[in-house]
Amino acid sequence: MAPPSPEVEEAKHLVAELCAGLYSQGHVSGTGGGISIKVATPAGDRIVMAPSGVQKERMRAEDMFVLDGAGQVVHTPEARPPPYKPPKLSECAPLFMSAFELRGAGAVLHGHSVNAFLATLLDPEASELRVTHIEMIKGIAGQGFYSVHAIPIIENTARECELTDRLRAAIEAYPQANAVLVRRHGVYVWGKNWIEAKTQFECYEYLFEAAVRMQQMGLDAGRAPAPPPVAAANGHSADGEPAAKKARLGGGVAAPASGRLPTAIVLDIEGTIASISYVTDVLFPYARRRLGSHLEASYESGETQEDLSLLRQQAQADAQAGLSVPAIPGPEAGKEAVLAGAVANCEAQMDGDRKTTALKSLQGHIWAGGFARGELKGELFRDVPDALAQWRAAGIKTYIYSSGSRGAQRDLLGRTTVGDLRPYLSGFFDTTSGPKVESSSYRNIALSLGADSPADLLFATDNPAEAQAAAAAGWQVVLADRPGNKPLPEGHGFPVASTADQFLAAFR
Repeated sequence: MAPPSPEVEEAKHLVAELCAGLYSQGHVSGTGGGISIKVATPAGDRIVMAPSGVQKERMRAEDMFVLDGAGQVVHTPEARPPPYKPPKLSECAPLFMSAFELRGAGAVLHGHSVNAFLATLLDPEASELRVTHIEMIKGIAGQGFYSVHAIPIIENTARECELTDRLRAAIEAYPQANAVLVRRHGVYVWGKNWIEAKTQFECYEYLFEAAVRMQQMGLDAGRAPAPPPVAAANGHSADGEPAAKKARLGGGVAAPASGRLPTAIVLDIEGTIASISYVTDVLFPYARRRLGSHLEASYESGETQEDLSLLRQQAQADAQAGLSVPAIPGPEAGKEAVLAGAVANCEAQMDGDRKTTALKSLQGHIWAGGFARGELKGELFRDVPDALAQWRAAGIKTYIYSSGSRGAQRDLLGRTTVGDLRPYLSGFFDTTSGPKVESSSYRNIALSLGADSPADLLFATDNPAEAQAAAAAGWQVVLADRPGNKPLPEGHGFPVASTADQFLAAFR
């Protein structure tokens, strides 16, 4: 038999070392828990796995099982003399393999800490644990301080090997989570390598303990902290002055020179809070690549049939206007003909950089699938999350107005690289409120917001034509000068800001 590879030998020593560390922290006491690490070798992938039913702090490298990439045992350790038990492959093996197969994990850790146990009992009927606004969330891959991070909870069984189907279902249902809690049992955590898995295991343990202690204090770890009160219910401060006229800002956010604050801030997305390159280089190409497969897979759904109906109406309106556009036949022409026409029509609209409601609706549904699968994440300028938090703390409502559909806006802001930012937003507007370059659209939005005067509203955009339309409707406006934006024209006459925390300085 060929000697073990250096990679396998190193992983054996590492598993023993990590198990001893987890034991000292109370995660694998009483022989519970376990660790497995995948390594690449000249003979293919190998998985080094701690045995079952042994004292984890006393394990040695030579006590480890070795499996191939498919989970078949290729090396069984030699038995140690009594009182040690004969080596036994961990009952966690099928669960470890689930993370390797479904997530491409490089290491999986399983522990039985009291905090993980209690976290599953905070709500005995909940299928997930939610945490937000806790610094250690930043240690979870793909999450940030503002994330509302959900960790699935599955019900326990008498034997761990019987948990496999439930754990696999949870892994697939929660693509943003890198852990699964087991009710009244413990937790499984994985990462792309042992360093990431260990880091996330420790961060999750912190989050579990924080959630338990916060509930003891009457706090909900899954709820974003409420902004401090800035006014009584009648809209006035204690001294009788309108609260909206008092600037109370911190955290480096520039306050208006007038000392007043807007009733609401309305934000454009592309070139204002997100880079143009993210939209043009990530979102648009993704929608184009997925166009045909999305329509094919969801053709029978009511959502896609509604999208196709909107596209037909738009194609007919374009034809009447004298535009040369591919037609989309009716359902009677058959699925294949409809799909061919729809793809051709949408690609033509994309080539023309058109922003029709019909196209944006379909693109939004395509992006929704990408965000849900974790294939897409909203990438915002780094100054945006803190500015949103400061505005909310000051009592200012913030809205989005973009040519992208409201659904697409919610997906982008709800699944950003720093977490879910929707708790900081009060609503979304799209082209159903009207084109962004027409002043009537801004009058419609002002009516929806119930502003006493449009001059109490601030619109931030990178587009001078949109700025002019908003200003014509009586709004105050600031132009965003972001990296990658087109140069602003001379003599545009609007205040300019290069970061979100400077937007308010434009309010007069």
